[in-house]
Amino acid sequence: MAGVKVDHVRLLGTALTVLTLLSVPAALALPTYRKQAAQQFRYDRDNPLWALDRRVVPCTYCHVKATGGAPWNPFGEAIRASFRADAQAGKHTKFPVVLHTLLASEGDADGDGYSDVLEVFARTLPGERESHPRTAEKELRAAYEKAGGIAQYATETKK
Repeated sequence: MAGVKVDHVRLLGTALTVLTLLSVPAALALPTYRKQAAQQFRYDRDNPLWALDRRVVPCTYCHVKATGGAPWNPFGEAIRASFRADAQAGKHTKFPVVLHTLLASEGDADGDGYSDVLEVFARTLPGERESHPRTAEKELRAAYEKAGGIAQYATETKK
């Protein structure tokens, strides 16, 4: 009888281990907005595990805290303001379109002298003043234009 109980405990333990392992990728996967941004910014290239890599588009792209949530940094506030403006205009624009429009506006949310789109291109944080490209703006702008300019961040998502 004791052997049967041990087998049940082992079976239950194995089942729980399998369920835990199967749930890990879902728990580690990037939230929807971050996945969309990573793909739109082309940060998913050359990284087969990009959807599980929290460094691809860290929370600090838009949030003050590394764990996300309120408060938002200046770039996050600019995105939120874009969504509010759309809502007030009676639109229901999807995140990739709002993000593209914001980048195309050439704003500099953190006021560091580099437009948000150039920071995205250089893979620095557009909402954190201390995080800015180490390349001169003119040189970075030339590389950005050569790579396709704002068109490289276009999306197929419709309004």
